[in-house]
Amino acid sequence: MILGRVVGTVVATRKDVALTGRKLLVVQPLDIISFENTGTAVVALDAIGAGEGEVVMVVGGSSARLAEGLANKVPTDNSITAIIDTVQIMGTTVFAKSSS
Repeated sequence: MILGRVVGTVVATRKDVALTGRKLLVVQPLDIISFENTGTAVVALDAIGAGEGEVVMVVGGSSARLAEGLANKVPTDNSITAIIDTVQIMGTTVFAKSSS
């Protein structure tokens, strides 16, 4: 699993029929401590209704196909499975979703 920020969208007019009606988002991985960008952005299938700018949890590999509503029938290597509200490490809040 990785934490990342949604930074964009992908539009594909021709795709596998199992992807029809599903949203593809570009996610920039974040360092878990500093919340600075790290690594290369990935494309992830949105399983929960995330939006641009939100911090999300992305699962990869075979786990990505097990997200609710996908039933292991959707060809994806990355799925967004959570929108993050807060992250605490050793009692210190390192991220809190703004209320605005």
